[in-house]
Amino acid sequence: MLIGLTGKPSGGKSTIFSALTLINIPISPRPFTTIDPNKGTAFIRSKCPCSEFGIKCNPKNSKCVNGERLIPINVVDLAGLVPGAHEGKGLGNKFLDDVRTADALIQIVDVSGKTDAEGNPCEFYDPADEIIFLENEIVYWIIGIIKRAYPKIKGKNIHSFSEILSGLKVTEDSLRNIFSKFALNTERMELNDSDIEKISRDLRERCMPIIIAANKIDIKGAKENFEKLKFKFPERTIIPTYADGELALRKAEKNGLIEYDIGANDFKMENENKMKNEKINEKQKEALEGIRKVMKEFGGTGVQTVLEKTVFDILNLIIVYPVSDESKYTDNFGNVLPDALLVKKDTTVIEFAGKIHTDLAKNFVTAIDAKTKMKLARDHVLKDGDIIRIVSGK
Repeated sequence: MLIGLTGKPSGGKSTIFSALTLINIPISPRPFTTIDPNKGTAFIRSKCPCSEFGIKCNPKNSKCVNGERLIPINVVDLAGLVPGAHEGKGLGNKFLDDVRTADALIQIVDVSGKTDAEGNPCEFYDPADEIIFLENEIVYWIIGIIKRAYPKIKGKNIHSFSEILSGLKVTEDSLRNIFSKFALNTERMELNDSDIEKISRDLRERCMPIIIAANKIDIKGAKENFEKLKFKFPERTIIPTYADGELALRKAEKNGLIEYDIGANDFKMENENKMKNEKINEKQKEALEGIRKVMKEFGGTGVQTVLEKTVFDILNLIIVYPVSDESKYTDNFGNVLPDALLVKKDTTVIEFAGKIHTDLAKNFVTAIDAKTKMKLARDHVLKDGDIIRIVSGK
């Protein structure tokens, strides 16, 4: 899975990326600081089953910290987007070519209203415009793809249509659902401009779901703008974020100045090791207390929250633990709960077997729920936190 960080220039994309990954990249108030996409690894959190069973795990594809499993997820900081991107303005062509690789998008919106549509300093810019123009730019881009190819597929069936959209990770079944929704003929392609726009908007929602990070929530006037956004877009998931604060906290924690768990709503400056306290000067303490004040008002910095809501709520992923020994919760090498795999909700046992290894699905006999020790049928739907052993014939 790949999560794309997107939005207009100077909204805080690179700051959120750096906070999530602790990768040092150029961060600047000038537009188009990011040109080539920056890729890194962030972590999402989930309660580890080791705490439920009172056992010590030794993860291989993730981490476990105080009973909390930290599972890696790939994120990419995309180039800034400006109105007219589908026509090639700004870095539009590059952005739209890169954005298709993401499974979901986090749009970082400057909710303070202190930067305009192109990322330049201003006063009283309406952040709602950012939400509208990003979606429209992606939709216009999809419309362009369809219209350029339409003369070749006119009169043909849905399969021909799906081939021109293969780069968007859209399946033929999804397209059939869209055509059925709008009562369009799947056997003989006859589309007008209105049909193409409706299809494109539906495709955007399915292939590039967007969650909003209302960033710079600490700046005066941002909270009022945030409330306006929630009222104007009630169907959207909008999370207040404080990217500068999160980055500062993660750097301070890394340098041993504070104790801070990712996603927590507070941190500790006091530590049993007094030498660490002595490293914090009065200016740093003042800055940290300023961050704490914002965190108390909004329940944290929101940066980890928006990532996890993207994974669990927007992409509808769950975590399943495969094992080879359902009694000891181990793999073939004795590692306890070694892997935590992200899969779609409603994933069946046989689909899960195929994700582990194609041979497991091919030679599938049964599966065992390690918690209940019950056998599971191939069409059994998995739940979040399941521990599963796949039994194969070879």
